Amino acid sequence: MKQLHKQMSSKRDEETIPMSQSSPYSPKTLKHPRSLPRSLHYLFREQRLLFILVGILIGSTFFILQPSLSRLGAAESTSLITRSVSYAVSDSPPSMKTFNSGGGGRTGRVPVGIGRKRLRIVVTGGAGFVGSHLVDKLIGRGDEVIVIDNFFTGRKENLVHLFSNPRFELIRHDVVEPILLEVDHIYHLACPASPVHYKYNPVKTIKTNVMGTLNMLGLAKRVGARFLLTSTSEVYGDPLEHPQKETYWGNVNPIGERSCYDEGKRTAETLAMDYHRGAGVEVRIARIFNTYGPRMCLDDGRVVSNFVAQTIRKHPMTVYGDGKQTRSFQYVSDLVEGLVALMENDHVGPFNLGNPGEFTMLELAEVVKEVIDPSATIEFKPNTADDPHKRKPDISKAKELLNWEPKISLREGLPRMVSDFRNRILNEDEGKGL
Repeated sequence: MKQLHKQMSSKRDEETIPMSQSSPYSPKTLKHPRSLPRSLHYLFREQRLLFILVGILIGSTFFILQPSLSRLGAAESTSLITRSVSYAVSDSPPSMKTFNSGGGGRTGRVPVGIGRKRLRIVVTGGAGFVGSHLVDKLIGRGDEVIVIDNFFTGRKENLVHLFSNPRFELIRHDVVEPILLEVDHIYHLACPASPVHYKYNPVKTIKTNVMGTLNMLGLAKRVGARFLLTSTSEVYGDPLEHPQKETYWGNVNPIGERSCYDEGKRTAETLAMDYHRGAGVEVRIARIFNTYGPRMCLDDGRVVSNFVAQTIRKHPMTVYGDGKQTRSFQYVSDLVEGLVALMENDHVGPFNLGNPGEFTMLELAEVVKEVIDPSATIEFKPNTADDPHKRKPDISKAKELLNWEPKISLREGLPRMVSDFRNRILNEDEGKGL
């Protein structure tokens, strides 16, 4: 029995081994694909189709309404800016600030986060009378300002209130030498502007007008900056046309005592226009007429500062010639507004920037007497060489294209200047000039 059982076991083993060797893995039973009715049954089960349709409806609604929502948001933003612009200065909330549009010099009020782009601006001669007021304007609206000045006529006292401002920088430098900076705008004011100063070193004056202007135009060309040249009404010389328009070419003595300044500025205008036409530099040209206000040099030889300083010191007012020669006087803040409007406009110029109100020297002396001291006296002296007999700007071009005109009259602005002069003279902050 045992033997028979062993034989049967061995036989079964022999039959099993070959089968396992020939097919070691048994094939997996294939699943039958679901039929279409079964798939539909799954889709309808537990309201799955309803959820799919609701999802499609929500997605379609969002994509249909998105353009309308975008337009509505833009309209609300525009409305917000419009309402912000309508704020009066006195009623503006503290979170608002002033901006200037790049095209027309118009101002408004916008929220802090939506303000204009901050510009990096260089002002040559920025420590001087006009330059320091311009720097105050630019810093006040939020720009970064670099002042370049050699302090021949400029004073650090004009800028000391800005020394702690992180957006202000002062460089002692003479524009006759090149300088490398990265800036967006260049206001080129560097040059002695009063007869006392520019006659003191006439060669230096014409070098400043020519070499200084060349260097700053070269800088504007390299960095793609917009360049504004402050020229002067002296380019008209002793005019044969009255009032003077920008189309008038002038009547200038090329070899006179004032030629270093008159012809220097005329050459500077030529250089500016040549760089504009030949090198594509964005150029603006302003022809500035007589300007007065705080921070003028006490003894710079200009008629308003002369009369005011002499009257405060109890000296006679010096009138050259017969006193019938005429000038027009603009307050410094009006000039600064005009310079900024010109820089931010699309017109090259030149533009006359001055107050068309015309006064003889004797009339000016009477106004000074009214404001300071009715007992002041007048002293007549011989007239200086090449002194213009008449000077009055035609500002119709600036009115039309820049939307600019002066707002402060002589009788309104003169007391502000007198207050500044009185403080400086009585405190003896300055010497008595050259």
